[in-house]
Amino acid sequence: MHKHILTTPDGVSYPILTGSGLLKTAGAETAKLKKPCRVMIVSDTNVAPLYLEQAAESFSEAGFQVFSHIVNAGEESKSVAVFGELLEAFCEAHMTRADLAAALGGGVVGDLTGFAAGCYLRGIPFVQLPTTLLAAVDASVGGKTAVNLEHGKNLAGLFHQPLAVICDTDTLQTLSPHEIQDGSAEAIKHGILDDPALFAIYETGNPSEHYEEIIARSVIYKSKIVTEDPTEKGVRKLLNLGHTAAHAIERLSNFEISHGHAVAIGTAIVTRAAVKRGILSAGNGARILRTLTRSGLPTVCPFAAEPMAEIAALDKKAAASEITVILPETVGKCRMERMPVNALGALFADGLEGQA
Repeated sequence: MHKHILTTPDGVSYPILTGSGLLKTAGAETAKLKKPCRVMIVSDTNVAPLYLEQAAESFSEAGFQVFSHIVNAGEESKSVAVFGELLEAFCEAHMTRADLAAALGGGVVGDLTGFAAGCYLRGIPFVQLPTTLLAAVDASVGGKTAVNLEHGKNLAGLFHQPLAVICDTDTLQTLSPHEIQDGSAEAIKHGILDDPALFAIYETGNPSEHYEEIIARSVIYKSKIVTEDPTEKGVRKLLNLGHTAAHAIERLSNFEISHGHAVAIGTAIVTRAAVKRGILSAGNGARILRTLTRSGLPTVCPFAAEPMAEIAALDKKAAASEITVILPETVGKCRMERMPVNALGALFADGLEGQA
């Protein structure tokens, strides 16, 4: 088992545990941090049949009174309506501020549960029990929670740090290749940002033999960034590498292109743009594109630059007339660049040029 402690500048600390068989001990690990109470385990229709019984048993054996709430699998559950239903479920279980929520699933369940926990009674604690590679390497760490609105992704949300993140790597065995690819996109992103050794696992190694290391390396990097910038006022924006285009791609595809696949396309776009603008060498650009392809990820965008730029201009990350975009300088180092929102179209156009 790998254990990492994340501490935010305001003194909030929580453990991030990664390893095999941790779902069986999740209740006992949580009981070390919080006196047993009511716990609402939130899961979805894909994950609940596989792991809800095991998680519920773990919490029950540790002395918790267990309730559960299951939402439909998929991005559609990150909605205001489903958020409201979850809050009502908290009420029906007579949850108080002394009680606990647990997110058992991928990023959708984690975002939804964290946001509901952060709002209910002005905030109750929650634990993350990620069951996807995407949630393990990215979404479960850092306290960003949200639901989507009609106008875009994650437009309603708050920062609410979990009590703990407990990642049982055994759950990755039931993921489809597509879901593994989604997580790989975010792990490769962390490699491009700050960890050439992590990138190398995807460039030349066999990632399926190194999931615990991949998750641990991602967690260490993301923890460092979150510790420095818990509410995304500065360096945390680096984590948005590929995301400005990705959120637009998701919207334009009516969310038929999944988040990780959209991030891969978005990363490919800024990689080609950085090469064209002389920021990134052609050799390193080719390495990034080749590594994405090696992991089964797309690098070709099906949409034009201007429609993507229009949506990105409405994205929550745009501040007034400017936006911060992340551009790779080499494998292991990226830069933040402020630009007018109306310059996004040209950036995307540069990144679409020369697509295979």
